[in-house]
Amino acid sequence: MTATTLDSTAASVPLQQDATVIGLVGLAHASSHFAHLLLPLLFPVFMKEFGLNFSELGLLMTTFFVVSGVGQACAGFVVDRLGARPLLFVAMGIFIAACIGASLVTGYVGLILVAALAGLGNATFHPVDFTILNQRVSAQRLGYAFSAHGLTGNLGWAAAPVFFAGLGASIGWRNAYVAAALMYALILVVLVLQRDKLSTHVVRHDPQAHANGKAEHDLAFMKLPVVWWCFGFFLLSTMTLAVVQSFAVSILKAMHGISFEAATYTITAYMLCGATGMFVGGFIAARTINSDRVVAIAMAVGAVLLALCGTGLLNARATMVILAATGFAVGIGGPSRDMMIKKATPKGATGRVYGLVYSGLDTGFAISPIIFGMFMDRGWYGATLLGAALVLLLSVGAALGVGVRTVKAH
Repeated sequence: MTATTLDSTAASVPLQQDATVIGLVGLAHASSHFAHLLLPLLFPVFMKEFGLNFSELGLLMTTFFVVSGVGQACAGFVVDRLGARPLLFVAMGIFIAACIGASLVTGYVGLILVAALAGLGNATFHPVDFTILNQRVSAQRLGYAFSAHGLTGNLGWAAAPVFFAGLGASIGWRNAYVAAALMYALILVVLVLQRDKLSTHVVRHDPQAHANGKAEHDLAFMKLPVVWWCFGFFLLSTMTLAVVQSFAVSILKAMHGISFEAATYTITAYMLCGATGMFVGGFIAARTINSDRVVAIAMAVGAVLLALCGTGLLNARATMVILAATGFAVGIGGPSRDMMIKKATPKGATGRVYGLVYSGLDTGFAISPIIFGMFMDRGWYGATLLGAALVLLLSVGAALGVGVRTVKAH
């Protein structure tokens, strides 16, 4: 199937077909976010079973995101050449293998291998997901598609603790991993049965263009400044999210004496508010031309709210509420962020650009705990939140930079 065929039919496809594509991609995206927490949720168990310390456990997640980041940048090239669907199926198979491997581990080396395997599976999802959405969903519904994509990712994060807490308590942690493998197998069956909705065109080189010297190299897109501004935006904005996920519970306990349970519920509220924000942001993205400005405003508001939490001027209850509201503000910018990247992507390079740009997300997740972990070790709890707010504010400049360079490129 050619690009022309897919793109021309997308404009007139029925709502049901668009909804099916969005639902299938959302299901896959939720499963990838679920995989982010395959190991962290069992850290207390691993410490007890294998005698590990926090540094060793932290290296597991660094391994996951380094493999995912490098793999994601490479996966974009494969998506453009082979199509998104084959890589999606392979990724699900890798997740199944990772879950089975986790159920059998006997020590730290096994856990490192599982982390690397899960990171490799996670690597394909952003270039795969956005290639499918951009090619198979009609243009007028893309804003809603990006909203659903982000929302399902947050729901994947929210589902993992419930899944492992419930099954781990009833059938044991090893069997919980087996159940996770069966869940991924079921998702793979659903995707295979609906595979016709997931097909994408591939980039084919024109021999005549090569003869005339007009063909561009596969890496030509990397010369575009806007691509690296997009990468920088993802790096900066994700560093803030990593701080919230990794340290917010400890910060709330240290600064305000909040119980572990209440602090954990606050992070859950942050994620749910983020999902709600993405839902609202989908309507905004579908009706707004200047996606970069929407992103900049959302991130700026989020930075101010997070900084307010870091000052220590608020009491415990107000801090928890404001922190959750930060998730809503950042979530609103999510769909417009994805629309912003779409506008900055050269034609025929969707997989490659999304792969490189979204590897900034993995990079942010990998380096943020290292940098802000030093703050936490020194007891600089408020400064950790203030630093995260400053980084999020820097992402505002990156978003506006993307908008300026997108206009110049077009």
